[in-house]
Amino acid sequence: MKLKRYAAPAVIALTAALALSACASNEGGAPASTGDADTPALSGTLTGIGASSQGSAQEAWIAAFQTANPDVTINYDPQGSGAGRESFISGAAAFAGSDSALSDDELAGEFGSCAPDTKAIDLPVYISPIAVVFNIEGVDELNLDAVTLANIFNGSITTWNDPAIVALNPDATLPSGAITAVHRSDDSGTTKNFTDYLGKVAPEAWTEKAADTFPFQSGEGAQGTSGVIQAVTNGVNTIGYADASKAGDLGVAKIKVGDEFVEYTAEGAAAVVEGSPLVEGREANDIAIALDRETTDPTHYPLVLVSYAIVCQEYADAAQAELVKAYIGYIASPDGQAVAAESAGAAPLSSALSDQVAAAIETIK
Repeated sequence: MKLKRYAAPAVIALTAALALSACASNEGGAPASTGDADTPALSGTLTGIGASSQGSAQEAWIAAFQTANPDVTINYDPQGSGAGRESFISGAAAFAGSDSALSDDELAGEFGSCAPDTKAIDLPVYISPIAVVFNIEGVDELNLDAVTLANIFNGSITTWNDPAIVALNPDATLPSGAITAVHRSDDSGTTKNFTDYLGKVAPEAWTEKAADTFPFQSGEGAQGTSGVIQAVTNGVNTIGYADASKAGDLGVAKIKVGDEFVEYTAEGAAAVVEGSPLVEGREANDIAIALDRETTDPTHYPLVLVSYAIVCQEYADAAQAELVKAYIGYIASPDGQAVAAESAGAAPLSSALSDQVAAAIETIK
């Protein structure tokens, strides 16, 4: 594990620190109140906006948290990572869900919900593979390497029987039909992770920098994860990229890692995160991860996203700070991570990363 920067000299057990525990009888792993009369019950409304990749997990997290804390209302609007960061920066949301960490330029600015002269921090809460989904007439299995994938999405490869695709799939009967490559039309952290992978692994084919905005005019744009899935499902000879939790019954391509073509797995995604360092130059509690896309280990799946909860280090409103600390503490806890694994197929945080995130959450005020 390469994560080295720690937010505090000691890590306090998260469930005790947040006065939340899991009932053994609660199969969903919902946080429960301690029943301590001296501990005031949580109440109020908390608003988050952001990554659609977190959508299924957020639904499950919210249901569990509100069951245990009936006087709390959590609202999460999956508008996309870019919209989430913009809303958090403006103060319209108390936290953001984002598949990409705050940029240096964003960190240099002000944050509407944070106390004056304080900053925001990135906390990893959701790890998931990105699936390359397809709907190709007569094709059930598809192998793609990074160069070919890049050339499909940059518009250089336009038909499914292109020699580059045929060479990777000698046993498939590929149609001569035109490729419709579906990308996100909104600012998307999933797009940023997808383009970061292509730029790192196939720089000769993908010369654009990683960005939330898809850089080419080719293909078809669709709003949100659900829009991409719908466009691929309802189209003909289509391909797209989306959080793996939403792949459903669509075909999913294997990508080349080293000398092998590998399917996505939560374990393969987690292995990449486990072997990746933190972004340098960040504050101690800002846990942004520089993903290792160039691994050649076929047990790893480098087309992965880490989705963050972006929160204030210190809130202008103490009541909001209390809710954020409790809710984000829950979703990052082992119980919350188990809920995300069950509801969305996410990879739980490793014990080392979980401890680091817990220590950072303890410093929120």
